[in-house]
Amino acid sequence: MSNSAVFVPHFHWDREWYEPFQVFRHRLVTALDTVLETAEANPDFRFTVDGQMAAVEDYLEMRPENRDRVAALVGEGRLAIGPWLILLDEFLCSGETIVRNLRMGWAAAARLGGAMPIGYLPDMFGHVAQMPQILARAGIEHAALWRGVPGSVEGHAFRWRAPDGSEVRTEFLFDGYDNGLDVLLVPDRIGRALGDYAEMTAGRWGTDPVLAMAGTDHNAPDPHLAAWLRQASGEGRAITMATLDEYLREHVRDEVPAVATGELRSHVRGNILPGVLSVRLGLKQRMAVAERTVDHAERMNALWSRRDDSPFLTLAWHKIIESTAHDSVVGSGTDETCDQVAARLAEAAQTARAVRDTALTEPAGLVPSDGHLVANPLPFERTALVEVDVAAPPAGTRLVATAADGSAHPVQLVSEAPTVLSDEHMDASQLERVLRRIHRRELFGRLIDHYDLSPGSLVFHLAEVPSGGPFDLLILRKEVAAAATAHPGEWRVLTLEEARATALVPVRVPASGLASFRVEPRETPAAAPASYTPSTTTATATATATDRTLSNGLVEVTVGADGTLDIAGADGTVLRGVGRLVDGGDRGDSYNYAPPAHDVLVQDPAEVTVDVVEDGPLRSRLRVTRVYAWPVALSGDRDLRDGRTVPTPVETLVEVRAAEPFVRVSTSFLNQSADHRLRFHVPLPEPVTTSSSAGQFAVTERGLTAEGGWGEYPLPTFPASTFVSAGPATVLLDHSSEYELVGEGSELAITLLRAIGSISVNIHPLRDEPAASEIPVPGAQDLGMRVENRFAVVPSATGWRGADAVALAEEFRGDVLVTRGTGPAGGQLPPDAVGLRVDGQDVLVSSIRRVTDDEFGNGTEVRLTAMRDSAVAVRVTGAFSEATTVDLLGRPLSRTEAANELELALGAWEIRTVVLR
Repeated sequence: MSNSAVFVPHFHWDREWYEPFQVFRHRLVTALDTVLETAEANPDFRFTVDGQMAAVEDYLEMRPENRDRVAALVGEGRLAIGPWLILLDEFLCSGETIVRNLRMGWAAAARLGGAMPIGYLPDMFGHVAQMPQILARAGIEHAALWRGVPGSVEGHAFRWRAPDGSEVRTEFLFDGYDNGLDVLLVPDRIGRALGDYAEMTAGRWGTDPVLAMAGTDHNAPDPHLAAWLRQASGEGRAITMATLDEYLREHVRDEVPAVATGELRSHVRGNILPGVLSVRLGLKQRMAVAERTVDHAERMNALWSRRDDSPFLTLAWHKIIESTAHDSVVGSGTDETCDQVAARLAEAAQTARAVRDTALTEPAGLVPSDGHLVANPLPFERTALVEVDVAAPPAGTRLVATAADGSAHPVQLVSEAPTVLSDEHMDASQLERVLRRIHRRELFGRLIDHYDLSPGSLVFHLAEVPSGGPFDLLILRKEVAAAATAHPGEWRVLTLEEARATALVPVRVPASGLASFRVEPRETPAAAPASYTPSTTTATATATATDRTLSNGLVEVTVGADGTLDIAGADGTVLRGVGRLVDGGDRGDSYNYAPPAHDVLVQDPAEVTVDVVEDGPLRSRLRVTRVYAWPVALSGDRDLRDGRTVPTPVETLVEVRAAEPFVRVSTSFLNQSADHRLRFHVPLPEPVTTSSSAGQFAVTERGLTAEGGWGEYPLPTFPASTFVSAGPATVLLDHSSEYELVGEGSELAITLLRAIGSISVNIHPLRDEPAASEIPVPGAQDLGMRVENRFAVVPSATGWRGADAVALAEEFRGDVLVTRGTGPAGGQLPPDAVGLRVDGQDVLVSSIRRVTDDEFGNGTEVRLTAMRDSAVAVRVTGAFSEATTVDLLGRPLSRTEAANELELALGAWEIRTVVLR
């Protein structure tokens, strides 16, 4: 039994949770005031600030005068800060966000004297597979964590290995991050209590000293702690006070035998609270939108703008990272807390959108105003369908899209807008009031092309791009005033817009590149059918629809009598009954799902209707409406679903696009029921024993069960970020989602909604220990909210690898960007422009951004990951002359000359970052 112990004073600081951020910050300032005063009064005192710089930044924003005090203690090694910006939920953000979190935290700590080089992850609800590689590629050799460690780890440390083979020595906080507090309950009996604890846990420590984490949530250690420990040490036990960094560097063995590989999601020694994956759907969707928008903004700014908008992008990233905290995006806070998270994510997306759109104004200036610019954020060439507003074709003509090279492409009209915007009758004396609506040339969001003025009549003709001559508002006012005087009485004021339509246009866009087109009328040949299809469109590239089927030659969808879908792939794979909706009760909370004791599953619709929305040739759509009778809530004792039901129509829009090998599916309904879980089922042709899901730089394989223990039932619901695959079914995802293989592996179930009403419940059928206080959160029921989900289904006998799911998922989520040209109308379209191209099978490019280095100058940083279990050759082409490989903190590792082309060999699951100049 170890006769020594190291106490690590610290606190764990949830930035927001059962109180909103500013309430917790008020407590934070008081706590850190106490820490500084205690440290300055006692040279033996050490403190570890929870591994996250957000607590320090939030404090110094209120106490800027204490910055030098903080820096002094950091410099002396008595205050350990960083390396993270915030303690995140690793599964509910992208891998790129995890990297930015570490980089921003490391940089913030450096400004105060340096970061603690420990991957401290004390309270996350499980850990992603690639975290060891992320830490190792940032030069961090140690980690420390609690939840998720498998039962095979018997000691207090293990080697945590990523899929690529990277390892970090990991301290296992097997009794949590507050294990030292029980020893401190009675200050004058610390020696005895420590002896008892050391004896009870002796099998884990070996010859290493006991690690006593002396801290808990939202409280500074007692200022007398150092005195208590000195007294206990004088009683014959060796007691040291240290930071976590000092403990790992000075008091333990580096070599440990136990190894854990990949993600950590075991329930053996701590609850991992898997229900956070599905509660408060809106936060998960907002996170995905914010991440996607800032990513695209960085790419556009780096490749197509002379303006460096890094300060705005940094702000957007900071707000995203703040929102990834393990009590923020997870949705386990109060309603007001979650409202703040949603607003912060919206602000991040808005900031990034401004940068993105501004970056495109420069190339848009080269495109005529009667044309459109398309930007591809992905580093591979693609054909995308874009919707644009155009002038409707005159009778006897059809619309085609003309590209810069003169080639013509089919256009599918999907809607036509009304041409009469207003028809008013008024006295002549009121005409001046109408003219006040005009702002220079704009009226009702359009521009005045010309106007007709005759006795008793004023007609405005509006256009998006005026074709007439100049417009002078002062002349119009003068003419109208004269006409009103000459012709008193009733006038008719008619505002007409040119006939407009929404057109669907296929555009071939280079890798990370730009393309432009204009839509214009062509005469329709006399023999052409009404639904004209150019001869360049082949049968396999044409989307068609009948009353209950969609097809494009690659996939075919048939809607069954119950509203489910049979989806057939080009290789003969058929998935039957896709989209079966199963709704059940949920008496759990924001942390854990729990079925009521007497659950009622609703899975058969009372009514099914199918409507053809679009019939091709570029896109075909069916709308399936199923009406279900869902119970309004749980009964009073919460173990039975209420007998009262509410009819709930669920609309499923099923879409097939020309040349796409997958079926797009979106669901929408107005939620009128509380306390329930709704899942979308994908039946499999044969039962499977494993699933694979993509996210955070890896594709992780999982079985049908989870490892149980502690006090939480190991429900095998798992996270997926960009896609999930089981057997021949791969589902591409729009946002982080929860899934489960059910029916002994016969069906894949994806959660669409989990509606609950409490942060935590004291008595939970699938969890022994309350996760928090039993605080009502009516907003988490999503009552009266329209709940929407979108995804795509890929049928392929060869699974996600053969289906090229890594690329398909990027294409599904990464829509092209479209903006109208701003150059002179009628001008020549500019030639297509190629940006940065990356060739390599199963290679994910998670970031392309502008960087600046004082020594080497401006460059473009590119982060790539081999999303496969074998090596891959990668070719990067673009306008550059050299490449510098850097670590995940941006520090140079090696440089090489590369004349517009770089060949890379990525190992299995390797993350590589290069800067091109």
